[in-house]
This record gives sequence, C-alpha cells and structure tokens, in this order.
Amino acid sequence: MPRSERSDWNPEQYNRFASEREQPFWDLAGLVEPVADATVVDLGCGDGRLTAALHHRLGARRTLGVDNSRAMLAAAAEHAGADVDFEDGDIATWEGAGLDVVFSNAALHWVPDHAAVLARWRAALQAGGQLAVQMPTNASHASHRVASEVATDLLGQDAPPDPAAHNVLLPEHYAEVLDGLGFARQHVRLQVYVHHLQHSADVVEWVRGTTLNRFKPVFDSDGYEEFVNEYRRRLLAEIGERAPYLYTFKRVLLWGRLE
Repeated sequence: MPRSERSDWNPEQYNRFASEREQPFWDLAGLVEPVADATVVDLGCGDGRLTAALHHRLGARRTLGVDNSRAMLAAAAEHAGADVDFEDGDIATWEGAGLDVVFSNAALHWVPDHAAVLARWRAALQAGGQLAVQMPTNASHASHRVASEVATDLLGQDAPPDPAAHNVLLPEHYAEVLDGLGFARQHVRLQVYVHHLQHSADVVEWVRGTTLNRFKPVFDSDGYEEFVNEYRRRLLAEIGERAPYLYTFKRVLLWGRLE
C-alpha cells in the first residue's frame, strides 16, 4: 500500500560498495587546487567519513558537512572535530559566504533547477573560490530504468521519477552555466565508471543503497519488499544472471575557479 512518511538512508547499505563509490569522490577531489587554510563546505556529506578525509587532504582550516538524512548525520557525528562540523540542511536552498571550496559529491542530482542552485553555491565563494561537483547520470542503464518501470506499473502516476533523468543537465550545459557564473577556469566531463561486481544480482544491493530510497516513502514495508522483489526479477531477466558482472555507471564531474 502507498504511504507518505519520510524515509531515510541506511549508511550500512550505502557503504556495502564503499570502495566503488569512493572512486568518483577522489577523482572530484583531485580537481580541487591547493588552497592554504581553506574553508570548505561539503554539500550532501552523507555519513561524514569522506568529508573528514577531504578536510585532511585539502589541509583545510575548517570544513562543514551538510545533509538532510538523520541517519547519515548520526553516523557523521563520529567524524566531527574541532575543525569539522556537520549540520542538517537542504542543499537545494543552502546559502553561505566567504568560502574557498564548495564541494558536492553524488548529491546535486536529487534536487531540481541546477542553474539556480549552482548560482547560490557560487555566491558562497570568495574571490578565487572553487566549485567542485559530481553527480550520477545513469538513468538509461537497466539498473535505474527497470526500477522506474516497475514503480510505474505498481503505482501509476504516483511513482516518483528518477531524479537524474529529470534534474541532471547535459555536460555542455554545465559548461555554459559555469561560464555564465564567472568561473574563468573550468573543467566539465562525462565519465563512465566500470565496477566489477561479483554477480549481476549485486546491482540490486547497490541501488538499494541509493536510488531505490526514493520509493520507500510511497510504500509500506510489505509493499516496498514486493517492489524490490519484482525489480530484482525483471532486472535479472534483462541483464542476465552473470558472475562476475561489469556494472557501467555514467557520472558528470564539474569544477570551476573564480578569478
């Protein structure tokens, strides 16, 4: 049966594929140029583990992590310290000022109107500040497409849409947005990551930690498990039961620096 309560993320489920999920994070971090005593915000910080690691990598003076998942923020508490803080916040409306780096990994695709959101994030930077963002754009892959198809069959018009399909722009559009926001230097790319999973069924566990979360608020617990079981059946019918399985995943990485 449908329901409307808010769901939350499960840090343990998300981190089942931690090493694979970290690769784009560190590729994005590698685009950030060194800044002495930087002030940093990590928008969509999740459980805070990588936020703390980013803080140390950049040698930052102060880093703030922002997320709206209660479970993730509870897990992030153990990574807080004198120079690393975490707070509950909506990255779609977040505003700041005087920062050296605005960083966001695998979060922006969840919110709409990226041009407006990126404009607010740019306003938080001081002169010479840097913006670094990575987001999935894998809606065409069976792992995501089949989930939307099953949800539509079960829920009809109540099925929540894939945020990446509706919110993420083409890479060249992000280049235009960054240029319009005054980023004198920029780097934008579409990258296909390849993940070697032990079995094609592992894809189900991968998406249970991410994109399937959007379906939890519209099902009760029994309905959600019915949805996942049907999703598993249809997905494996399409991609086959293979061991190992090569899971390809498209992502957009963008970076810009103000003068």
